[in-house]
Amino acid sequence: MTARLIVCTTCRYSEEDGAEATEGSAGQALRDLVAAVMERDDSGDLRLESQACLWACASRCTIYLSAEGKPGYLAGRFMPDLADAEAIVDFARLYAASPRGAVAYRDWPEGMKGRFIARLPS
Repeated sequence: MTARLIVCTTCRYSEEDGAEATEGSAGQALRDLVAAVMERDDSGDLRLESQACLWACASRCTIYLSAEGKPGYLAGRFMPDLADAEAIVDFARLYAASPRGAVAYRDWPEGMKGRFIARLPS
């Protein structure tokens, strides 16, 4: 089943937050990194989308993951870097492969732990 991975493209970080300077928004930079990670192994299980704002500004950079019949997950406090992009894609692929959208905590990529904001019913 294909899951939707939506990245907020208007999230902002500053160098004071620990982010490296990016051209444009940090959210767009994260989205571009997620796309690059997905292109390495395009298994067709994820559809990357962009959203101008996910209204989770206090937890920037944010993503939303959803699939039909599964709960959705809003997660944030990511950095626009390759390590976080890889963790997002790794978790999203586990989510897409799961029958009910539940991924055992022991299988979570380290970069996803402590990042979830909400689990939303399907």
